[in-house]
Amino acid sequence: MNIHTRGVRYENLPEELVQALRTGPFHEALRAAIAARGLALHRIRHRLAQRGVTVGVTSLSYWQQGARRPARAESLRAVPALEEILEVPRDALVRLLEPELRTERPVSRSYRSLLDPHAALSELLTELGAPSDGGLHTVCHLERVRIGAGRELVERESQQVVRAHRDGVDRCVAIHRGDPGCDPARVRVRAGENCRVGSVRWHGTAGVVVAELLFDARLRAGDTQLFSYTFQDGTAGPSSEYVRGFRFMGGQYVLQVRFDPAVLPVHCHRFARTSAGARPSAREELTLTGRHPTVHLVEQEVHRRILGIGWRWA
Repeated sequence: MNIHTRGVRYENLPEELVQALRTGPFHEALRAAIAARGLALHRIRHRLAQRGVTVGVTSLSYWQQGARRPARAESLRAVPALEEILEVPRDALVRLLEPELRTERPVSRSYRSLLDPHAALSELLTELGAPSDGGLHTVCHLERVRIGAGRELVERESQQVVRAHRDGVDRCVAIHRGDPGCDPARVRVRAGENCRVGSVRWHGTAGVVVAELLFDARLRAGDTQLFSYTFQDGTAGPSSEYVRGFRFMGGQYVLQVRFDPAVLPVHCHRFARTSAGARPSAREELTLTGRHPTVHLVEQEVHRRILGIGWRWA
């Protein structure tokens, strides 16, 4: 495949890598290039050191997951070296950083950025020192969301099976994003089977909570772990949907929403979005069933998108 973009020529590269290099963002292009080259991060760090550039494995992991971007002088020196090591065209990665580098950064963050849950989440993950994938792939994930008599999200319970894709993984980071008006300082995290709660961080304005769930033993690559946990909320106003975003392809996902029998919605549906700002697609009506009225969705194999269930009150 031959493609020309801003003077950069792409030849004999996998189609997925070409698309990532052409459209970005930087972290997705870097991750695709690393996957195509098949190099472990410690080997990339070693080859950078041979070129006189010092970058740690943790930084490389953050860069490819989007938790951080190269910003310091030493980090920016690494990007052209990465292009050489990963055998992508010159400036293919550098140009994806150019718009941010050309933009003069404000002295303080804007109010809009404080409300951006994605920016808040990146901050919290950085505080915990956690890359976004955490060394784990989800095999299956069952979520049960309970809506109370005040139409508020009371709690959500998760039961998860994960598989480690590297040695030494001893925790998972769980994320809760409350509805508008949520007070994350009052949200409680309760560990269930096979884990215990570690550090917990929250962002008051964005209504985001992240919590470490610690395992009793370190997993080796290929090991699986079954564990459960609950976020107890009930601090926000009326809820009208519950969504779950997936940044990576994975296993089965099941979402059940249970309503208080005294206060039921008049309509429920499932939907999907390609991104947070995209219009919903794959819309399908759902029927309330059971003594304790519920609706649910089942996705046998998740893809990189957002899945959710929405409902309308009378």
